[in-house]
Amino acid sequence: MGLLDGLLGGTVGAALVTAANDLIEKNGGIAGLTQKFQQQGLAPIIQSWISTGENQPIAPEQVQHAVGSDLIAELAAKVGLTPEELSRKLAELLPNAIDKLTPSGKLPS
Repeated sequence: MGLLDGLLGGTVGAALVTAANDLIEKNGGIAGLTQKFQQQGLAPIIQSWISTGENQPIAPEQVQHAVGSDLIAELAAKVGLTPEELSRKLAELLPNAIDKLTPSGKLPS
């Protein structure tokens, strides 16, 4: 069972939950994903998801840029979506998912 199964399983499709779990896990968890976003100049966006304030939106292109088009293509093929569709869905899902995985406003230890 992945990180998001219990949090988002009823909200989104199982394939998308699997893709989001894989994305987080393949980037070294939330801390690793945060580092990737920071390296791509997207620190304020992911920090807004972690903090207890309002979540900033992210564009599908920014998701793909942050984690890499190869990983998006791999995950998209796994769940039967195009990379563009998966990027769009992850842009909708990730802010809420990361927010729920960091309820105290801090990265998990």
